[in-house]
Amino acid sequence: MKITDLDTKEYDQYYGRYINKLSTEIELIGGFREGMKDVVQFFEAIPQDKQEYRYDTGKWSLKEVLQHLIDTERIFMYRCFRIARNDKTSLAGFDQNIYIEPSGANHKSMDSLISEFKIVRQSSISFLDSITDDHLKLVGNANGGDMSARAAAFTIIGHEIWHMDIINERYL
Repeated sequence: MKITDLDTKEYDQYYGRYINKLSTEIELIGGFREGMKDVVQFFEAIPQDKQEYRYDTGKWSLKEVLQHLIDTERIFMYRCFRIARNDKTSLAGFDQNIYIEPSGANHKSMDSLISEFKIVRQSSISFLDSITDDHLKLVGNANGGDMSARAAAFTIIGHEIWHMDIINERYL
């Protein structure tokens, strides 16, 4: 399934900022595999003395950004899972900022964060491999707006690109 199959009616315009980061040639599962490779290489290349760097007061450290990517993937894959299973229950939004402090990201090694990312990503790929394109097209409600299962999944890939762009602009 390619991004070009996705209709803008399948997601709230807010998520367009992430989905629009994706190449028109991206295929869903291939994008997850390529994204894993890119994210791992990106964070492995960050020098240890930069890992807890914040470009401004109140901003997340680079370790916290990686933890945020992990947490967001868990949440969006849960949305994808529920919607693909035809669950019509409205799914709540989340406050990303309250997740950071209890995550303890800055007390973890970069290697452990990367390992956690890989495990979460492998789980996402395994789930995506197990469902049909028809189920990925199902639409539910997440954070007060319509969202298809595939839009939730594509958002994950665009979201990590969004954050790597910010890191390149403001941190490195």
